Amino acid sequence: MNARTEPQLLRAAAEAPHHLSNAHLDALEEETIFILREVAAAFERPALLFSGGKDSLVLLKCAEKAFGAGRIPCPLLMIDTGHNFPEVTDFRDQRAAELQAELIVRSVEDSMARGTVRLAHPGESRNAHQSVTLLEAIEEFRFDALIGGARRDEEKARAKERIFSHRDSFGQWQPKAQRPELWTLFNTRLAPGEHFRVFPISNWTELDVWQYIERERIGLPALYYAHQREVVERRGLLVPVTPLTPPKDGETVQTRTVRFRTVGDITCTCPVASLAATPGEIVIETLAADVSERGATRMDDKTSDASMEKRKKDGYF
Repeated sequence: MNARTEPQLLRAAAEAPHHLSNAHLDALEEETIFILREVAAAFERPALLFSGGKDSLVLLKCAEKAFGAGRIPCPLLMIDTGHNFPEVTDFRDQRAAELQAELIVRSVEDSMARGTVRLAHPGESRNAHQSVTLLEAIEEFRFDALIGGARRDEEKARAKERIFSHRDSFGQWQPKAQRPELWTLFNTRLAPGEHFRVFPISNWTELDVWQYIERERIGLPALYYAHQREVVERRGLLVPVTPLTPPKDGETVQTRTVRFRTVGDITCTCPVASLAATPGEIVIETLAADVSERGATRMDDKTSDASMEKRKKDGYF
């Protein structure tokens, strides 16, 4: 039998009945709900990291199923750089209000005012400095577990994470000292001052996320879908033209049809060229992608000084 070409595979995937993909999505959802309930049972002061991005919205949907709408037993926590896309922060506020959830926002700008964050220059990205503000929020509220939407397929440092990722009393991650997680048994023992980062959708992929968004009809900020935007090409990326990211000398501004695969700080998040305007179209596009979403869209992951592993050791998400 002849092997099918990539266009044929994509067409077959597009035409496949949706119920064929439900089994693996059901299994992922069930695992996520189990982990969320484990967190609620094992910790006194958990919080759910919630940015308004697609992964945190998927996680929030699973939390609704785990505990019931309006009954999520922990606050939502957002560490705001002050340079987030307003469409995303507005959507964050809207979802928190709809769920009647407590939303706690702590800002890097407040850390700058306290002197605990100092930028090397005014144009420096604040993204890596979220670590300081996050650790300050953990101390302020005495959180003992932070639930995040990171996935192992995003980036090689995240692939090293356990689902229950231990942090020491300095908020640091020691990749060689992580606890085993055999047979879905989690060691949640903590010493004073320590905490856990918990990643219930660790085993999901970008494709799983989009299939789940399509199946559950999860609303997202419009940035995730195809739209027209002014961009410049820089180091193989499409950099959005904004007051925070103006074009450099010699760069040509183009209006392109793009979408964001991931959203974060404006100063380091780039869109990709795309005509995909629905979750189903993005599923098909994701099947053909050969670069991870962070690799294709994040300027700050391109430099070793700001590598994900270094930032995670310093307390980053």
